[in-house]
Amino acid sequence: MEYRRLGKSGLQISALSFGSWVSFSKQINDKTAEELMSIAYDNGVNFFDNAEIYALGESEKMMGRVIKKKKWDRTSFVVSSKVFWGWRGKENKPNQTGLSRKHVIEACDEALKRLQVDYLDLYYCHRPDKNVPIQETVLAMNHLILQGKVLYWGTSEWSGVEIMEAHRVAEKFRLIGPTMEQPQYNMFEREKIEKEYLDIYRTVGMGTTIWSPLASGLLSGKYNDGIPKNSRFALQGFDWLKDRWMVEDNLKKVKKISELANKLGVSTAALSIAWCIKNPNVTTAILGATKKQQLLENLKSLDIVPMLTPEVMEKIDAILKNKPKLPDF
Repeated sequence: MEYRRLGKSGLQISALSFGSWVSFSKQINDKTAEELMSIAYDNGVNFFDNAEIYALGESEKMMGRVIKKKKWDRTSFVVSSKVFWGWRGKENKPNQTGLSRKHVIEACDEALKRLQVDYLDLYYCHRPDKNVPIQETVLAMNHLILQGKVLYWGTSEWSGVEIMEAHRVAEKFRLIGPTMEQPQYNMFEREKIEKEYLDIYRTVGMGTTIWSPLASGLLSGKYNDGIPKNSRFALQGFDWLKDRWMVEDNLKKVKKISELANKLGVSTAALSIAWCIKNPNVTTAILGATKKQQLLENLKSLDIVPMLTPEVMEKIDAILKNKPKLPDF
């Protein structure tokens, strides 16, 4: 396993990590979750990603049960939660969502109980909150860090402008600013990582814990001939995900990526993940496997990175035709 520093911090994160979105409590049970987390941990993965909204809190509970049972040395792994949507679903009342000081702090305490840990290594603002002054949110995060409940805080799907505003507020009031961002990044989703955040990496520095490196499974190639039963796109309530990715142009590109992967002697999924972590501005790519063989195959991605020569990268760009155009300096 390769370990990368999270932005300009001293924290080292495995280049491949393991997340629970959609899968925990919806697709897999405790037994499978334990098996997959154990495989990940034994292969050097040290970051496990979660959020209050995932399965309305049940995902964190499941991960917490596994962590407690495994009795891993707490200093050997990194665990996260995210705050914004709450976990009560339609039962959410005012102050049970968003990034107010009240919800940020209360949600942290609830996440600690569900995950059965004393502190969160990483705590994310899951989305920007237009209704809360950013100073209030930065102060709340700073307070949690001073209490020892959170070690590093960050953002998820914030714009570059919003992230820099958080840094401006932090600097002005001598508070701790965000260390990392969790954006979506894959062959079809490139603008933020490859263009919008470039100045942030260069100036204040920022780690990235990217999600959906396989575009919710599309880039694994398993949807090339339709939607398999029990797959993510077949789940009830995830039609929006299927409608976003299952379009003809995307499928044509994935088939061409699969052809390239076959020529290289690797799987489409491993090639797609390797493409993500080849980017030096990616700290870690979060894997979301539901089966043992799937996870083992995805963990091979690190071995494929050296195969991504400039020539191969040009072939991929020629297939995708979506490389962000950077400004001329």
